[in-house]
Amino acid sequence: MIRVLIADDEPLIRAGIRMILTSAEDIEVVAEARDGQKAVDTARSTAVDVALLDIQMPVMDGLTALAELGRAAPGVRVLMLTTFGERDNVLRAVGHGSAGFLLKDTAPQELIHAVRSAAAGNAYLSPAATRHVVDTLASPAATVRGEEARRRLAGLTDRERQVLALLGEGLSNADAGARLHMSEATVKTYVSRILTKLDCDNRVQAALLARDAGLEPCVE
Repeated sequence: MIRVLIADDEPLIRAGIRMILTSAEDIEVVAEARDGQKAVDTARSTAVDVALLDIQMPVMDGLTALAELGRAAPGVRVLMLTTFGERDNVLRAVGHGSAGFLLKDTAPQELIHAVRSAAAGNAYLSPAATRHVVDTLASPAATVRGEEARRRLAGLTDRERQVLALLGEGLSNADAGARLHMSEATVKTYVSRILTKLDCDNRVQAALLARDAGLEPCVE
């Protein structure tokens, strides 16, 4: 069973997420929290695999709680929940080790898939949240980010770029392998090599670089 902690200051939101997740046979909601501090305290005393953290919470916001969880319960995979999809929040979340981010109006099956993906150690970039972020990037700063991302990707081989493009789509190692006719173990090796070359701490950082660079996945 995947053990989940839900942290949100709105009881109705927590109840809705709980109802969706408990409809899956392999997911159990083991705890809820109304603020970031409570979420951190709960993770210290309760066995949790995946935590869903709202970004905007009282006492301690979700981004601060994410950083605290990294120290207090480093084994917990964290998915950030937001109604905004703001680029700065996404980048801060990634920098603190988030496994991904979701908009609160995410479809039920996508939410379940995201929790399973995070529990399996994969990054999950919500297509809806990503589109919302991308829509805000039509600015000179976005151009600079794109140029910097393309410069960093210049040292990758063609195969590494193909794998990275699929990371940018949020695919797991298994799904990327199926698309590229490679074993999951081979994809894992490529991902490790890509993270090293790009100086990225995790898959989400690499995926955002792929999107900044405009890297498009190919189908073989």
